[in-house]
Amino acid sequence: MRESPAEVATGALVLLVGAGFIWWGADRVSAGTDGDYAVTASFRSVEGIGPGTDVRMAGVKIGRVSGLDLDPQSFRAVAELSLDSGVPLPTDSSAVISSDGLLGGAFVEIFPGGELENLAEGGQIYDTQGAVSLLQLLITYIGGGSEEAP
Repeated sequence: MRESPAEVATGALVLLVGAGFIWWGADRVSAGTDGDYAVTASFRSVEGIGPGTDVRMAGVKIGRVSGLDLDPQSFRAVAELSLDSGVPLPTDSSAVISSDGLLGGAFVEIFPGGELENLAEGGQIYDTQGAVSLLQLLITYIGGGSEEAP
């Protein structure tokens, strides 16, 4: 059985496109890892985010969540954020877990503070707001706004 030149050309094109996607994916994974600095933020709840989740400021991606851990002393979730070194953050900046909409994905949003001193490698963002549960909001709304414990 002999292959036609068109089949060989199509197969070669498929291999080239596949190799291009692999190269592009590897480039995207390594992009932004040079020159980053890590800071931490402690949240009551990190529902909806995980490693690789975007960190944004004013809607622009400035980093990613590089790890999540539980602090056994405070029982709070500690997120490690890998931020672009070209974006210095004032020490009084705040971090909020936001969503892209009702059914959208979650991301960490940074609101810069006004201090003149910037967070350094290993610094911590103290002013945080965790994820808001849509189900909890609905229960509160249906219950007439009462948040009394049973």
